[in-house]
Amino acid sequence: MPLQYGRYTAARPSSIAEGWTLERRTQPSRLFGANGLRTGPDGRIYVAQVSGSQISAIDVVTGAIEAISPKGGDIVAPDDLVFDTEGNLYATEITEGRVSVRRPNGATRVLNGDMPCANPITFHQGRLIAGECRPGGRIMELDRDGGAPRILLEDVPMPNAFEVGPDGKLYFPVMGTNEIWRIGLDGGAPETVAGNLGVPDSVKFDAQGYIVSTQVASGQVLRIDPRTGDRTVLANLTPGLDNVTFVGKRMFVSNISGYVTEILEGGKTKDLVPDGFNWPLGLAVDGEDLLYVADGPFSYTLRPGLERQRAGFLFATGYPGYSRGVAAVGPGEFIVTTANGAVARYRPAKQESEVLAEGFDQLYGVAIAPRGTVIFAEQGRGRVLSVQSGNVTELAAGLREPSGVAVGSDGTCFVAESGGGRVVKLSGGRTDTVLDGLQKPQGILAHRGALYVVDAGSKELIEYDLAGKVRRTLASDLPVGAPAGVTPKFLGAIGTMAGPMGPFAGIAAGPDGTLYVSGDAEGSVLAIGEDQ
Repeated sequence: MPLQYGRYTAARPSSIAEGWTLERRTQPSRLFGANGLRTGPDGRIYVAQVSGSQISAIDVVTGAIEAISPKGGDIVAPDDLVFDTEGNLYATEITEGRVSVRRPNGATRVLNGDMPCANPITFHQGRLIAGECRPGGRIMELDRDGGAPRILLEDVPMPNAFEVGPDGKLYFPVMGTNEIWRIGLDGGAPETVAGNLGVPDSVKFDAQGYIVSTQVASGQVLRIDPRTGDRTVLANLTPGLDNVTFVGKRMFVSNISGYVTEILEGGKTKDLVPDGFNWPLGLAVDGEDLLYVADGPFSYTLRPGLERQRAGFLFATGYPGYSRGVAAVGPGEFIVTTANGAVARYRPAKQESEVLAEGFDQLYGVAIAPRGTVIFAEQGRGRVLSVQSGNVTELAAGLREPSGVAVGSDGTCFVAESGGGRVVKLSGGRTDTVLDGLQKPQGILAHRGALYVVDAGSKELIEYDLAGKVRRTLASDLPVGAPAGVTPKFLGAIGTMAGPMGPFAGIAAGPDGTLYVSGDAEGSVLAIGEDQ
């Protein structure tokens, strides 16, 4: 498989229509987020990527990245991984509730298919141990020949990445109690090693026998004495830390957002992989030219000429949840749709949100009608609905994977029917085709008398003049959707943390007419505008 700098290699460079320009508002991401880390037998760091459904290996000397189990492959939504002494790679697939093994020759099979929220996994002296990161989770020893597992501990409040310590006991973070516990490898009552942490989500051991633990909520990397529970802060990073691994004496940690960084002496760090996006998904611009980027577990804001800023995170107070669609309703105020089926109002600066409606199946695009009515697409049930003052109304049903939603200046509602390859207009309970012959339309925008549609299937940005009924392609070979020849696997729910995590290449317009597009394939935000 080819080595590559980024996570996406295009068949051809993007092209733009005459009189238009295209530039990247953010640089492409190298990974699809970064979850479990493990140093492989070859000395490279192997990174599990839930959002990208991919496992990659990073050379710590050159920085080169190789996709070992790529998007569309047999391993789906890997969250953690480990090697045995024969070089077999075991991966927990959190959305599938299973553990798979990949042989050195690439052959893959499911080892255990009954582990809801399968996440932590480790290997010790011939024993393979895995767990479920959910309330009431189990920790169990797996039979590598496919036999019945042996339960070591049950009813654990969200155990995460663990390891056997020098004393032969299994040490594991318990996210639900904000503690680190240990048990013997034959089971028994757990002991508390440390508490009152920053929500630990990994435990590994350094060469001196000390625990090194990442804290997902505080962003700290802690060194903890397993005998006394005393702790030292090795580094203060950003919330979202996920895992840790060692290459010789060098220590590396991952963040769900997509970076892998080396922890140096004195709390200093050095990026091995710079920060990036998981996708991104929906986009919106408020009246003060603030661009909001929904990126699933994270959200960001961008202002012209400035670097992006985090606007929220899945484990932060006031965050509405794993976000996909977004629409601006005022300065610094947005309506978002979440993977858990809620429509919410979110004020990032105040870190507060309120649910407007909930209980839906796979929400995607959202738009605001002239009188403030919120209109949104429910892909799971093929519907478009509205909510105002708590009242929910069904506007259309029987659609094939409704995705993006847009509202014209006259209040007309347009819907991108991703599974139907068309854009429809909702009128008096009817759905009339406005634009067809598309492959997989997702993001849609009504702007200055035209519709702008991101077709993730054909990788085009299409403009459709509503008055003249003229269609033209503004940009081709955009880094959206799946790579050529790849059929992505469906990413289901992660317990109660997030519902199904489908892609969505959003679009928004700035006050100067610049069109912003989610380059979800490469992990960037694209800016497309008329040449001045």
